[in-house]
Amino acid sequence: MPTRTPEPTAVTSRALAPDLARGFMLLFIALANSHYFLSGRPVLGGHPQDGSPLDSAVTWLIATFVDGRAFPMFGLLFGYGVAHMVRRRSDAGPRAVRRLLWRRSLALVVIGSLHGLLLYAGDILAAYGVLLFLGTWTVRWKDGWLLAAAAFCFVLCALPGDDSLSISTDPPDAAPLPPDAVTMLVERAQTTPWIALLGPLGFMCPFMLGLWAGRRGILEQPERFGALLRVTACAGVGAAVLGAQPVSLMPAGGLPVPDHATLTLIGPLHDATGVLGGLGYAAAVALSAQRLGERRGKVVEAVAAPGQRSMSCYLAQSVIWALVFTPFVLDLSSDLTVTTTALLALATWTATVLLAYHPHHKGRRGPFEVLVRRVTYGRRRV
Repeated sequence: MPTRTPEPTAVTSRALAPDLARGFMLLFIALANSHYFLSGRPVLGGHPQDGSPLDSAVTWLIATFVDGRAFPMFGLLFGYGVAHMVRRRSDAGPRAVRRLLWRRSLALVVIGSLHGLLLYAGDILAAYGVLLFLGTWTVRWKDGWLLAAAAFCFVLCALPGDDSLSISTDPPDAAPLPPDAVTMLVERAQTTPWIALLGPLGFMCPFMLGLWAGRRGILEQPERFGALLRVTACAGVGAAVLGAQPVSLMPAGGLPVPDHATLTLIGPLHDATGVLGGLGYAAAVALSAQRLGERRGKVVEAVAAPGQRSMSCYLAQSVIWALVFTPFVLDLSSDLTVTTTALLALATWTATVLLAYHPHHKGRRGPFEVLVRRVTYGRRRV
């Protein structure tokens, strides 16, 4: 049984599986975010359509295994972490727990809003802050209510519609690629609140499933929940791969673009199976962590290190995107290809792994993790 204490978990006593999953997730987020900056060519789902055969192969890989699959895993792990916080405060009353979570929510909204204005127009931290503010009312729901609500949100995600990014033909506009600083602030001041308010709708399902799983410590106890994890890994990843094909083969050049009515069906299919894929990825990482046991080496510890500092590493990625793609900085959005952008994303993620590995050995948190914990718990408990 976990120790019931109001303090956050020490870095040295954290379970491997959730941090390892977050570490891999940051690579997927880098790959998913970076290609949406590419401009100057017709796009589908954020992928330019006139690339080389290698670009087509990379596009298929990203659209199949990454796009719409990384953020559901983020949502699951976010809910899992919230459940862990609530579990550690099980001796406190509901009002005290809500205040704790609302303070964390406020920190996420403020940091995310500044992030969206100054660095990356597609910020999700503010959306998670709004999600947590609303989700504080669900943390004490019974399991049946959580699972039913998650199922309802999943069905909503799968309904036909034309707002899926996976089928969008819109090139990046002035919000992600502003011509000057004034335009940047004006455009992003309009888009950031919309993402913060509407984003929670897409993340509610994995968040609630994360709450349910976190109550049981499923990712931390693969020896106890092995059968569930194996089924989730196989079924989730399999469904994600199959459900992605109608969309991923189009930007890769393997299928012609169908009519609008068909796109409104296969776009939500891509997104809904992506939720299952996010669950499958998290389960697969938990099983891998069990197999590693105490034999984890430097590589595993290095990948888990940014997972312990996921907010700081996520924000560090945005610094690279701002420098490389912003028109009034390096302005490489029309020069890079899908392949070179994927290599940039891989290099960026590798750099965050190396940067996070040094403080990992000293038991230090990332700077933004320290800031959020000070707001949440107070100065003495960081």
